[in-house]
Amino acid sequence: MRFASYWHETSIPFAMGTAGPVSGDFEVAVIGAGFTGLSAARKLAQSGVKVALLEAEHVGYGASGRNGGHLNSGHFASFGAAKQHLGEDRARRLWRAYDDSIDLIERIIEDEKIACDFRRGGKIKLASKPSHVAKLQTMCAEIRREVDPSAEWLTREDLRKEVISDAFHGGILSPKSAMMHMGRYANGLAQAAHRHGAAIWERSPVTARERMRNGWRLNTPTGTLTARQVILATDAYTPSTFNYFRRRLMPIASFIIVTRPLTSQEIATTLPGNRNFTNSLNIANYFRLTPDNRMLFGGRARFSAVSNQKTNVSSGQLLRQQMVSVFPQLANVEIDYCWGGLVGCTQDRYPRAGSADGVIYSMGYSGHGAQLSTFMGNALADIAMGQKDANPLDGFAWPAVPLHAGNPWFLPIVGTYYRMKDLMP
Repeated sequence: MRFASYWHETSIPFAMGTAGPVSGDFEVAVIGAGFTGLSAARKLAQSGVKVALLEAEHVGYGASGRNGGHLNSGHFASFGAAKQHLGEDRARRLWRAYDDSIDLIERIIEDEKIACDFRRGGKIKLASKPSHVAKLQTMCAEIRREVDPSAEWLTREDLRKEVISDAFHGGILSPKSAMMHMGRYANGLAQAAHRHGAAIWERSPVTARERMRNGWRLNTPTGTLTARQVILATDAYTPSTFNYFRRRLMPIASFIIVTRPLTSQEIATTLPGNRNFTNSLNIANYFRLTPDNRMLFGGRARFSAVSNQKTNVSSGQLLRQQMVSVFPQLANVEIDYCWGGLVGCTQDRYPRAGSADGVIYSMGYSGHGAQLSTFMGNALADIAMGQKDANPLDGFAWPAVPLHAGNPWFLPIVGTYYRMKDLMP
């Protein structure tokens, strides 16, 4: 078993980074080479803006290369809950943004000729307990009525065509949802941004910043650049240089295992529907087949802000137990990959974007950024170029988390609370 991201290990790394020390004067500097930053850099360069992108590790290193590979339509909450929390107009704008982002990803893949196994496979949100069925049926009816008439309720009998397990009691099918190979998309997006003229420096963390009369000076270990505007696209990996955002974000570790390739018979007896799947527990699992027919199975196996080899090993063991409890037929199937990564969560789990602390930003995707981040990167580019009404998250207040200074000490308490809730019938 390799303790590495399957997405990283099975894609060709980006190899067109700018050589030599960081230097130059730019109109916009983007910090973070995940989907948000790469999308912003591509759009800016395509529009003729002189743009630099600074990445602390390598392209797609963070959440963009460590997620479950889902591009799911809509947001995590019921539409009614979002409407109550955000107001109807904002709830609808946010829902549309998730759907529009999948459409945008599909167009970019076609325009830039990115080979990343994109497919509109649909997603099923599964009822993990009989007591969850009525709530999900109500949610499905509301989604159909308010925002997406293509959503469909599947009975337990209907599910036998999709997922072969006794663990589920019905589910909501969202056919607009998609999937792709995240590593190949990230590297393809970086190649596109480079091709359009963006300067991309990898392994160049921003260690300090200084406000100037006409913008910012950004320092890295290899050099310094200046830029009139800065886009911050670091989410859970935001450095202490930008403490304003760290006080508002809670980095939570999420973990994934990937099996060896399954045989056609094994697929037929586990996931014949070949869709994205999530369950309805508070500490949820998500799973799907990879492009080469491996089972990818993930979840928040532990509530912490740490992902390293030790936590990955213990979390991988727990995820294997969870996978086998859902699919006993996979008990003897080997695990080839195991990894973890950080998810940037807000207190209410809704994302945030706008201008603050001298930068333009989008983050706080709360585990649902794979689909939304490309769209938000484009929106940040438009904001930097002076376009009004480009931000679908405009007006979302974002107070600091009480008693939180960047290290979320309270996560184990939160995890215990939700585990207890999941034990209830």
